Amino acid sequence: QFFLDRDIPFCPRSAVNDVLGSITNTHISGDFHKLVAQEPEKYFEEKPHLKQVLDGMKAAGKRLIFVSNSPFWYCDAGMNYVVGPDWRDQWDVVITSAGKPAFYTEDNRPFREVDIGTGKLKFRQVLQLEKGRVYTAGCLKELTQCINWSHPLSSSSDQNDIPYDDIYSPLTSPTVMYVGDSLFADLVDAKREFGWTTAAVTPEVGWEIELQRKTEFRIAGKAIEMLLNSLRLYQRQLGTGLRTKEDLEVMDKMERLISSWRDEQTRLLGNSFGSVFRARYQPSLFAHSLRRYCDLYMSNVGSLRHYSPQHRFYPESPKLLSHEIRGSNPECCDIDDDFLDFGY
Repeated sequence: QFFLDRDIPFCPRSAVNDVLGSITNTHISGDFHKLVAQEPEKYFEEKPHLKQVLDGMKAAGKRLIFVSNSPFWYCDAGMNYVVGPDWRDQWDVVITSAGKPAFYTEDNRPFREVDIGTGKLKFRQVLQLEKGRVYTAGCLKELTQCINWSHPLSSSSDQNDIPYDDIYSPLTSPTVMYVGDSLFADLVDAKREFGWTTAAVTPEVGWEIELQRKTEFRIAGKAIEMLLNSLRLYQRQLGTGLRTKEDLEVMDKMERLISSWRDEQTRLLGNSFGSVFRARYQPSLFAHSLRRYCDLYMSNVGSLRHYSPQHRFYPESPKLLSHEIRGSNPECCDIDDDFLDFGY
């Protein structure tokens, strides 16, 4: 848009490569992290309910593991601002510079301890992960060997129980809930490789919920629904024969009206790309992946404060195909079948 507004000739592919290259270099160099860590109040959003959620989980006996790809000094600056200087006390294990997704996929990456005072790495071998300390690198296999948690089905209270083997590890089962904000970078692997319960933090959800409550957006949605139903009824009245030129013109005009209302919805979203959950009016790849790989999704972790740490979610059955959706006049269903349902 920058080039279009200024009438500058450009190659879209080159522009994309330049932008991606700049972002990558900024992250790799560490300049971005340094600027943010110096002024956390300028770059970090306040999360007033995060500490409440963490405290609730700890009170319910949940074991919490903090795993981040960012270096310790950056995590410390952010968590100090969002939660408070005692943020490490709320986690049983703190791992920074984890190197995800290699943290999940590799099995020969030992942990290193981080000196909290200097930020430098210690040389001693890490055989057990201790609360209050900070670690870096590592992998899931090392994690299962360096923690000493009892199995969820075990009644033993002996703190000297040996760590689990891979078959019964509590870190490779649905009893683990992984909360993350990067769907393709780590949530997909967490679900696909380890069968964890996954919760995606997707800020766009909050924005769209607020938008959907606005009168203008609801009017556009109702208009689209009415026009689509009118088209379905119109074709039902026309029957199975060939359409006349006038019939096709009527349908074309109604379809253009639907397109204009969908354009209005995109305009109300405030960006030229539309909803991240939709490709025009069909579910986007992101939406399909969210449904496939995530058990929960929310605008921020603070949303969990509305539920007990022991809450059980019972989602509605996913209905992906038209014949599965009853009561919405699916066009692929046989009308005779509907009559049979009513005993005719």
